[in-house]
Amino acid sequence: MPAVQPPCKVLVSGANGYIAIWVVRTLLEKGYSVRGTIRSEEKAAHLRQLFSSYELINPAVNGTVGILKSALKYGQSVKRIVVTSSGAAILRDTTTPCTFSELDWNEQCLEIVREKGRNAPNMMKYRASKTLAEKAAWEFWNKNKANVGWDLAVLNPPFSTLGTSATLFYNHVALPNSNGATNEFLASVGTAYIDVRDLAEAHVLSLEKEAAGGERIIVSAGLWKWQDFIDVANTISPPPKLATGGLPKGNPGAGTGHPSTVHLLHYDTTKAARILGLKYRTMAETTRDTLADYEAKGW
Repeated sequence: MPAVQPPCKVLVSGANGYIAIWVVRTLLEKGYSVRGTIRSEEKAAHLRQLFSSYELINPAVNGTVGILKSALKYGQSVKRIVVTSSGAAILRDTTTPCTFSELDWNEQCLEIVREKGRNAPNMMKYRASKTLAEKAAWEFWNKNKANVGWDLAVLNPPFSTLGTSATLFYNHVALPNSNGATNEFLASVGTAYIDVRDLAEAHVLSLEKEAAGGERIIVSAGLWKWQDFIDVANTISPPPKLATGGLPKGNPGAGTGHPSTVHLLHYDTTKAARILGLKYRTMAETTRDTLADYEAKGW
């Protein structure tokens, strides 16, 4: 048995040296976590840029599989494991409207990261990390399911999960000038969303519903453009008293529902409805409660 195996953490001193860089690269490619020592912050920044793709992808894959390995070895009483994946593991960039289901996998991001490596766009690295982590989870479970007493369920929420995207929401919906965003931007930019409270409920339902075992399930409340949230915010009565001094207006009515508005990304959420019976908060509820939270915090 090797003295050290992935995903152990390995310390590499002088990590910016010619030989050391190749040692670090080889360790990362084999799934190890690496801690490097260097003599200056300037050289540290260079290393961070050099290995930025590994900082996203390897921890995501190794962290997910590491939990499953522990459950295989010690989880005699475990009944089900629910993995939080992402719509990023399903969707792909497209120039025409497309509906994605649980049968889809984001192979596009993997091809781009393989081709460009560390020069790949950060969003593609993020999507690749989610895709590879989920693929690894399913591969591990399918290989070992005959030897465990637990099954696997995976949830795929959209990238825009209200709660985790609070900074963007605040900038575009709570600041009077939408942080400098143009009306065209507010009317055209948007994808799918879910209230973080509904996503939490989906996790609980995935544990409780027997039929969720062995399934990947898209959970999404619907589509949005920033203008939609702005329009809803301006219908709240009485208006929220924010420290920003007021709400933006944008171009009212120019979002979803406008004849010129196009949504390229659509999710098929019939499986979530059938298996989980998940009920989503409306955009009005999410917007009202989010702004009320800002008000309570003095923002």
